[in-house]
Amino acid sequence: MVEELDRADELFAAFHARFAPFFSRAEVRERSRRYLRALLGPVERKNGWQLAEAMGEADPNGAQRLLCEAVWDEDAVRDELERFAAEHFGDPYDGVFVLDESGFPKKGTKSVGVKRQYCGALGKRENCQVGVFLTYTSPLGHVFLDRRLYLPEEWADDPVRREEAGVPDDIAFRTKPELGRAMLAHAFEVGVAGGWVTGDEVYGSDGTLRRQLEGRKQAYVLAVRANEAVWWWDEGRPPRQVRVDELIGSLSEDAWQRLSAGDGAKGPRWYDWAWIELPRRPHPEWACWLLVRRSIEEPTELAYYLAFAPVATTLQTLVRVAGARWSVEQCLEEAKGEVGLDQYEVRTWRSWHRHITLVLLAHAFLAWLRQASRERGGKGRPGSGRAVGAGGAPAAGGGPAAAAALGRGAARLVAVAAPSPTTSPAQPLPPPRRPLLPFAPEPGQLRL
Repeated sequence: MVEELDRADELFAAFHARFAPFFSRAEVRERSRRYLRALLGPVERKNGWQLAEAMGEADPNGAQRLLCEAVWDEDAVRDELERFAAEHFGDPYDGVFVLDESGFPKKGTKSVGVKRQYCGALGKRENCQVGVFLTYTSPLGHVFLDRRLYLPEEWADDPVRREEAGVPDDIAFRTKPELGRAMLAHAFEVGVAGGWVTGDEVYGSDGTLRRQLEGRKQAYVLAVRANEAVWWWDEGRPPRQVRVDELIGSLSEDAWQRLSAGDGAKGPRWYDWAWIELPRRPHPEWACWLLVRRSIEEPTELAYYLAFAPVATTLQTLVRVAGARWSVEQCLEEAKGEVGLDQYEVRTWRSWHRHITLVLLAHAFLAWLRQASRERGGKGRPGSGRAVGAGGAPAAGGGPAAAAALGRGAARLVAVAAPSPTTSPAQPLPPPRRPLLPFAPEPGQLRL
């Protein structure tokens, strides 16, 4: 166990060193390291006194200074996290950007952005904050890319509350789809490549998002509401708008195919699926479809998606991307259950973004450990994104034992089959993976 702890510490030190330059002073860098390590450790509640104890400090004041007053650039750390994700999880063909939000129940009225609004964690309207998140999933794993706090309009228009919560002057009210578009644009600008974008109805029903993705030839499968209108025309008739739930009335039973949308907790998620090609062609050799999912047990339960991709795309591919949306729920569940995403005790704008950023780093480290563990358990191949050491050998300490040395959360998230740890010395993080883009954006189309 001592040997495994040493290996885990070496891997963690290499990971933290990548982000250390964004913390201004040695004291701040050291405290960020201890805060991150405490998030990864066996602390039952990642808040206040318990985090301070795990950090080896007498009280929570040091952790609070790190989140509130210390000089460091949380957005630069976020940018480096995106580059890390691109290097070690990126897949420009099968990688999927996923947009979603999550509620954080709160009491009182002082926490920035708090109001009575729908809280997905509780399944009802409740006093809460809402964070909008961009995650990324590929065959190499799933990881967070970005985070934005949703600031309700009444907060954005209240100068007293803004000042008390430290909301920057340049932050205005933005809808959740607007926040999602901003995060995607930033990820593209940083250089994260993925074949697809997906999200639920909040984002899919945003026509601006769909048009901007089409403008840069970025394929998508986005859920929409049943009353979403699309353009449709028949031969000899003028174009008209039709609700998607009305458009499927022409489908015969033979149009439905039973396909799996990927594995869930209980195995493959089987549904009946159908698709209709829409008459829109934003680009030559690209097409738009209406995709419909039907429950096997309850055939009246339908879900609708709008898709945009090259004309040769198969139905199975669209179904796979639609199913990838559920990976964001796994990211959020892991981050809340293991590294304290929702266990913060801060009220201001900056401290919220700082805590969340450090949580996303902790989750990324565990995702990288899990990736290394899986690939050491298989054949793998050099350059496939797995952890490698000198001469292409797997880096040591990337398995369940190393995760267990870090703490309960790490052990749970990296609990996959792997051979006994190698005795070769631990190496720095594996080299980046930078394959070519499948759909090269045209000049001037990099940003959304």
